[in-house]
Amino acid sequence: MLAAFVPIWTLTALGWLAGRRRLLGDDAEAVLGGFVFHLAMPAALFTALSRTPLVFHARALAAFAIGTTVTMAVAFALAVRARRTTGEATIGAMAAGYVNSANLGIPVALQVVGDAAFLTEVLLFQVLVVTPVLLVLLDRGAGRRLRPVRLFTLPLRNPVIAGPALGALCSGLGWHPPAVVAGPLALLGAAAVPSALVTLGLSLTGGGPPPVGAGGEVAVLTGLKLVGQPLVAWLAGLAAGVASTPLLALVVCAALPTAQNTYLFAREYASGAAVARWTVIVSTALAMLTLALIGWLLS
Repeated sequence: MLAAFVPIWTLTALGWLAGRRRLLGDDAEAVLGGFVFHLAMPAALFTALSRTPLVFHARALAAFAIGTTVTMAVAFALAVRARRTTGEATIGAMAAGYVNSANLGIPVALQVVGDAAFLTEVLLFQVLVVTPVLLVLLDRGAGRRLRPVRLFTLPLRNPVIAGPALGALCSGLGWHPPAVVAGPLALLGAAAVPSALVTLGLSLTGGGPPPVGAGGEVAVLTGLKLVGQPLVAWLAGLAAGVASTPLLALVVCAALPTAQNTYLFAREYASGAAVARWTVIVSTALAMLTLALIGWLLS
């Protein structure tokens, strides 16, 4: 389990050190974050999904969706009650229910469950169902008019959706892109995870600690992420009759920490970046303990 987290902590620490020493310049966080959001992450998701057969475990995936929906709804409602903006409430919901299925999910799934098959379904659900909803809310919070044409062309305009959508389409059709296309995309996608983690580390040097009063919000979101979401997913899985091994995969995936994409989205839309940043950090630091406990209880 520790081996899955050490690279994450190491690259985040390197980003922090580079930021402290100003090795990459004053605008490094914005430039590198834009590179990840617009280029590297879409390429990585396209590459991963285009190479993965589309197989679905309907009951387990439905239970995961219930866990995600309930957790995000609770976080959003709490943020609205605290008079946060639509953008801040959306980022809070994402921090509470959007799991780190890319760089951390794969090694953890292999270590605890033995394979990453269900994780692929989670990844598809998040990027093709959850992400468009979040982006619509973020667009609305940013004051952009929500038109039907804009909504239906969202996958074409947002690379984080377009990349995995095209990858899933290629997988579903059984078409493998030629090497002249797949090679550069795979090379570009390989930079996504380390660049995102370095960006997260860079952000720690500029924003300081959580704003006054935000520590409690980070604690609540972290609790929802590491305890609330896996608990609801487990209960939904039991109610749906999910078998033991798929149930373990379901709960492990639901218990993954907040995805660093949450911070990238928050930075891109200038909404709740500090809370997103610290929820990613705290949930990632504590997830090794909760995941180990879940693996011990359910395996």
